[in-house]
Formats: sequence, C-alpha cells, structure tokens
Amino acid sequence: MTSPVRRRDAAATRRLLLEAARRRFAADGYAATSVRDIAAEAGVNVALISRYFESKEGLFRACLRGTVDDLKQSVFENLPLEDAPRMLAEKMAISQPKETNQLLLLLRSSGDETAERIRLDTLGSLARRLAAAAGSEPGDPKVLLNAQIVLATALGVVILRSAGLRPLATADSDQLAEPLEKVIGALLPKL
Repeated sequence: MTSPVRRRDAAATRRLLLEAARRRFAADGYAATSVRDIAAEAGVNVALISRYFESKEGLFRACLRGTVDDLKQSVFENLPLEDAPRMLAEKMAISQPKETNQLLLLLRSSGDETAERIRLDTLGSLARRLAAAAGSEPGDPKVLLNAQIVLATALGVVILRSAGLRPLATADSDQLAEPLEKVIGALLPKL
C-alpha cells in the first residue's frame, strides 16, 4: 500500500518551519538547535530550510522578523500606557505559548551580525514605544532607561515562568497584571 501523496504548499511549509524554529530557538537557543531537528519537528525535508530561508541564520532572522511584526501589532502598536500592564500580562499568560516563545526568542543570540542587530533593534523599539506611551520626549535617556527596566522585568517574568518557578509559572493574566501595573506606574508615570 502506498502512502498518500502530500500536496505541495510552499506557504504552509514555510509556516510549519517558522513555528518549529521559533519553538526550538526559544527553548534550546541558536547554537543548540539543528536544522535537522527543526525539519523533523515540522515534518518536512531538511533541504527545504535552504530553499525557503537560505540557511539556519536566514531562518533565525525570519523568526525574529515575524516576532517583531507580531509584537508590534499585538502589544505595542499605539499602546496607551494604562493598557500596558494588562497587555503584557496577557502575552505572558500560561495559555499563550506562542507569545512566550516569541519573547524568549528575543533573548537568544545567534552569532549572526544581522540577526543580532534585528534583535537589539526590536528590544530598543519596544522600550521606545513604552517611553513614548509615558509621554516622554524622543531620546529622553531617563525615561528610556526606565522603559528598558520595565521591558527587562517583563522578559524576566517570561523566563521565570518558562522555568516553572511557582507561583509565577501558574499565575493567570489577572494575577500578573496587578504587580506589572505597580512596576510600570512607579517607573513610567504618565508625564
């Protein structure tokens, strides 16, 4: 008996590879992730990574760009400061593994200069959006520093949740929102 022939769907294959790569890169880091593991998890031939992304570095860059686009659209686009704690808490909620992987991916270094620039630009952009939401003038170093500390707090929460530290790991978005509101209110009061 022959197995059924799978229809070729480039967009679906790219999506499968990106999803598998995001999970792997976020969980294991760039260096420990092999293209064979990504392809196996996606259920496709490893040669398709070269076809669609040129290389492991290209796949990592594509994962970062996708993360940037998703985060900008879902969290930081025209963000009113009073909504920031709730939005961040929802992104960190245990029921949102995709968003958790995206945030963890921003912390993973690739060793690729272009990917590193994208990663740092993304983190900087997120902090600048938080500072702008607080009403700061562009380039105000004090408010930008405070915004970066808020971002570091949010990323620290993601890391500790992914490590399984309780009660943080099991807190729902309502439980996360209150302390995040206190941190943001203290560091980024509306100017």
